[in-house]
Amino acid sequence: MVFTDRLEAGRQLGARLRHLRGRDLVVLGLPRGGVPVAAEVADALGAPLDVCLVRKLGVPFQPELGMGAIGEDGVRVINDAVVREARVTPEELAQVEEREREVLELRARRYRGGRSPVSVEGRTVVVVDDGVATGSTARAACRIARARGAARIVLAVPVAPHDWTERLADEADELVCLDTPRVFFAVGQFYADFAQVDDAEVAACLQRAAGHPGTVDREVEVAAGAARLGGRLTVPEDPTGIVVFAHGSGSSRHSPRNRFVAEGLNRAGLGTLLFDLLTEEEERDRANVFDTGLLAGRLADTTGWLRTRPETEGLAVGYFGASTGAAAALWAAAEPGTRIAAVVSRGGRPDLAGPRLPEVTAPTLLVVGGADPVVLDLNRQAQARLRCENHLAVVPGATHLFEEPGALEAVTDLARDWFTDHMAPAHV
Repeated sequence: MVFTDRLEAGRQLGARLRHLRGRDLVVLGLPRGGVPVAAEVADALGAPLDVCLVRKLGVPFQPELGMGAIGEDGVRVINDAVVREARVTPEELAQVEEREREVLELRARRYRGGRSPVSVEGRTVVVVDDGVATGSTARAACRIARARGAARIVLAVPVAPHDWTERLADEADELVCLDTPRVFFAVGQFYADFAQVDDAEVAACLQRAAGHPGTVDREVEVAAGAARLGGRLTVPEDPTGIVVFAHGSGSSRHSPRNRFVAEGLNRAGLGTLLFDLLTEEEERDRANVFDTGLLAGRLADTTGWLRTRPETEGLAVGYFGASTGAAAALWAAAEPGTRIAAVVSRGGRPDLAGPRLPEVTAPTLLVVGGADPVVLDLNRQAQARLRCENHLAVVPGATHLFEEPGALEAVTDLARDWFTDHMAPAHV
């Protein structure tokens, strides 16, 4: 198999990885040649793109021999056996690491232009290169991603030697390759166009993936009353509004389904906040998980907190509730002080909002799977009690978790259109 160029290889690889859509993903490209491939993969999967910055630590008198590697956030992976056999002293190791750390930080600034790295903690990380030869860089990248908190690692390349799985099976949870020829001399032999990728092209790929250089995407500590809750705030440049997510019982801000929908909203120019409704200590008491009043109070407090932040001040606020979180979203939207522009419920339990339903004034969209009859019936009953503008959308063939092919994409499209149609500057 010969690829026209890295872009074609990336598109084919993205198609092979379609089974990953809907998970909480981050795609990491290996600079420099792997980044254009990774950009196509990230686009196909609807996932954020970043670089995996890795610097090999070479033995001082034999630099081609790696004794370890370093990555961002102070991550380091040392091969103690090589260090011992090469008799590298701690001082020599420190000198090499200091030199390579300077190069790594320089490239981070050059590639991202001041943007923060995309968080990989608790997420599925897809490590992408334009091919594997010896596998040393891919191995280091997987280890760096694991050390930074990745929950699952998928190593994906267009081409690799036939025995690549034997070399790298222990480094990733899943290995994906389009072609594994037995006659393999170099990665470039499998590309008609294998022109060198420069730093400017890497930076351009990342900037396009980020949407705009002014995008905010970072972990935050949400102040909800006396509680301090972990969250992820993403705000594109010139947002039309911001959507606060209320996850269902047993889930968290890392919910892959909510992340998938959130990324679709981000691409449409909407900001998103995914946050934990409860502290770790509170989650131990299962009664809290189903306390709709408590969770609605957290949403209302979080809405107030959002309106004080410079990135989101003055933006219209919407709620996206999943499962039991939908009840909390509707309950909070019924509070006069929250001033919610729109609500979307995915596979929700609006019935748990009880007597608050007639008090909701925000336009409300109820999205239910056609193969989820119990919840569909509960939503029909709840819809009859709503006095606001509302609509019940049924996704044909979808079950409660919307795991069927195309189901979550349908939810994302419905939510995007509902929010963009109803978002307007908030009245302060």
